[in-house]
Amino acid sequence: MHSYLITAKPGWIARACTWLRTWTVRLLALLVMVLLGAAVFTIRCARPVINYLATAAVHIEAWASARSGLPPVGAAVGAGLTAEFVREFRNGWDTPATETT
Repeated sequence: MHSYLITAKPGWIARACTWLRTWTVRLLALLVMVLLGAAVFTIRCARPVINYLATAAVHIEAWASARSGLPPVGAAVGAGLTAEFVREFRNGWDTPATETT
């Protein structure tokens, strides 16, 4: 006597559950992509506005500095941050890596 592999087609409940699971995953993936797209779109649209506002603030600060005779605060802070970044970068670049065990 030969052995037979008995297979049965899934019933309507199993097919409905599979269909529901598939479409739930697809819809959740679509929702995540739409939310990420909206976030990226918002950030990319806001960037030119932020750049314009920053440039305008620099011009206003330079104008106020020229009128008042005081040094611009933004330039001093920016120069300090840049110097600190360069110092940290050089320290990280020149320091040999140590292996921890």
